[in-house]
Amino acid sequence: MRRVTFSGGVHPEYNKNLASQAAITDAALPDQVVLPCSQHLGAPARPVVAKGDLVKVGQVVAESGGFVSVPIHATVSGKVVEVAGRLHPTGVIQPAVVIAADGKDEWVELDPIDQPLEADPDVLKERVRAAGVVGLGGATFPSHVKLSPPKNKPIDRVLLNGAECEPYLTADDRLMREEPERVVKGFRIVMRILGVSQGRLCIEDNKPEAMAAMQKAAAGIDGVEVVALATKYPQGGEKQLIQAVLGRQVPSGGLPMDCGVVVFNVGTCAAIHDAVYLGRPLVDRVCTVTGRAVAQPSNMRVRLGTPVASLLEQAGGTTKQAGKVILGGPMMGLTVPSLDVPVIKGTSGVLVQAADEVVEEPYRACIRCGMCVRVCPIGLTPNEMGSRAEMGHWEELDGLDVMDCIECGSCAYVCPAYRPLVQFFKLGKAQVRVLRQKRKEAEAEVLRAAKA
Repeated sequence: MRRVTFSGGVHPEYNKNLASQAAITDAALPDQVVLPCSQHLGAPARPVVAKGDLVKVGQVVAESGGFVSVPIHATVSGKVVEVAGRLHPTGVIQPAVVIAADGKDEWVELDPIDQPLEADPDVLKERVRAAGVVGLGGATFPSHVKLSPPKNKPIDRVLLNGAECEPYLTADDRLMREEPERVVKGFRIVMRILGVSQGRLCIEDNKPEAMAAMQKAAAGIDGVEVVALATKYPQGGEKQLIQAVLGRQVPSGGLPMDCGVVVFNVGTCAAIHDAVYLGRPLVDRVCTVTGRAVAQPSNMRVRLGTPVASLLEQAGGTTKQAGKVILGGPMMGLTVPSLDVPVIKGTSGVLVQAADEVVEEPYRACIRCGMCVRVCPIGLTPNEMGSRAEMGHWEELDGLDVMDCIECGSCAYVCPAYRPLVQFFKLGKAQVRVLRQKRKEAEAEVLRAAKA
């Protein structure tokens, strides 16, 4: 099978062998879950329960806060012990619903949809929204919003993102190998909602078992085929995937729907299957617990709200002194401030790096080697952007298209001066947003003055 890829990118040490042979197991039910109301992009959910309320698994405990928002559901049965601020994986205090489990694991009554491939697309879309499904690859964008493109942006292709290009992570790989029919059925629901007849199951070629399983599950389905991707980071980026598979370019400042494409992650499609075929809201996800400091690297099906410390304990604890604990992968993941933070919808993995793997090298001035420019998958100039951000030259930074940066970390990975480029760009983006808002307000003021 011909392999496709994109321009730029890097080849980090993948280390997927640590957990790739570990079958998915069910993590133990936690004694208590902490469910942050902000587990997705967009407006946070609003709590609809109070201290002392009894809840069942699948019951809504926080309703969506707007169109770009989704509800949060109880992930254990028991009693609400607190609705208050708790430490979020991002390191800030966020409103959360805390539930003490009663050990009964009692569910609300589920309502699956009959003959879903013949159901009305709007009915299917509403079920996805009500189930609280978001992008489980890490972006956490509400799925029903992605399934609602404007009429002036027709979609003709749907891509399944099975790249899982982040080092160490193997949750999507195991899902495709162990539950391929579930993933493919969810993918077909996406195609049904969007009215698309052509779909591509895109998988990196370092996952041959997953590719074979998905080919078998998709055999005989008209318009659906498997595409082999060359193994390279960040092949799982939406823009890179679209470029590699379809040869289309997402415009600057645009979205995949601007070039007729929608991309869904493997875990997201599995969750969409559960919402439609089983009537089951999103209350758990598959999460990789791995790293050279982890005794038994694992892939676990975890109830949302479970403390990270519990997962590490179930993986046998650590065998070396831990230097850093990351939620997600090493390239784009976040270092956790405490092991008490909960697993949330976007938690694809828990990575423990040993102390001797963590390099604490002070960064230096840019040496103009150009390596970052060569590997940037968007075709930006990270060296120039980094210098402008470091000096606070926000106007110039805006002119260098910093808002198109996907924060993949490829530039920082190859930088011989150890420059914290991604951190520079995150700061720069925030400042550019402020700058653009001020420009917008100034233009509005000029218009008002002209009309006066």
